[in-house]
Amino acid sequence: MPIPEDVTGEEIDQDVRQELQSLPKTLAEDVAKNLVMVARLIDEDPERAYTYSKVALRLASRVAAVREAGGFAAYANQKYAEALAEFRAARRMTGSVELWPVMADCERGLGRPEKALDMAGAPEVHKLDKAGQVEMRLVAAGARRDMGQLDAAIVTLQSPELASNSAQPWTARLRYAYADALLAAGRQGEAREWFAKAVEADKDGSTDASDRLAELDGVEFVDAFDESVVEDDVASVVESAKDTGDAGHTEVAEDAGDDSGKDVDED
Repeated sequence: MPIPEDVTGEEIDQDVRQELQSLPKTLAEDVAKNLVMVARLIDEDPERAYTYSKVALRLASRVAAVREAGGFAAYANQKYAEALAEFRAARRMTGSVELWPVMADCERGLGRPEKALDMAGAPEVHKLDKAGQVEMRLVAAGARRDMGQLDAAIVTLQSPELASNSAQPWTARLRYAYADALLAAGRQGEAREWFAKAVEADKDGSTDASDRLAELDGVEFVDAFDESVVEDDVASVVESAKDTGDAGHTEVAEDAGDDSGKDVDED
């Protein structure tokens, strides 16, 4: 895969760079560049990111950071079995529990929500930092919803982190998930309240909470660049003008007829 000239490999995190020091210098540089491309493309073009991750894996499959990157690239492409295998490999290499929530979400993706719930109750969860624990709560709630247990999903999301007024990196997503669960349970008024709270916390637009809130309020958005909408509007205006014109001609014709009749009578 071609690497853009502006990519040097120095863009990767210091921790990853240290991991790559176990490789020959030239190889380490090639792997680093491919990892940079994975990070650069994983959101906007996950398929290409996946391709770069496969190159990195072929070059350095024994590096934990490479296995982790391969896992996230596969995850972004909904290749959950492959992602889970890569995450497990990375965890074996590092001994870290950091990937535990995303591994549980892979179980959900594979249609095994019960397994995800088992992982949510495992001792590993207590070793996660606060962000990881919140992520695990989100996964567990999603698993409950997969199983049709809406009330249990709502209860799972109720936590000190949800009730807190301080905005943290996870706050918007947590509030959004809670609002979405409430809406699925038919509790529209409460859902609207929590979508509004999600909007307040979502400074970088990581969710579509504002759109969901507008939808609940009955607001419709029209894409100004949608040519079909523009064509429909033009057609509507033309048709309206045509109808108005026809009506005007009819009135004039009727008036003309009345005048001519009066002239005949006067004669």
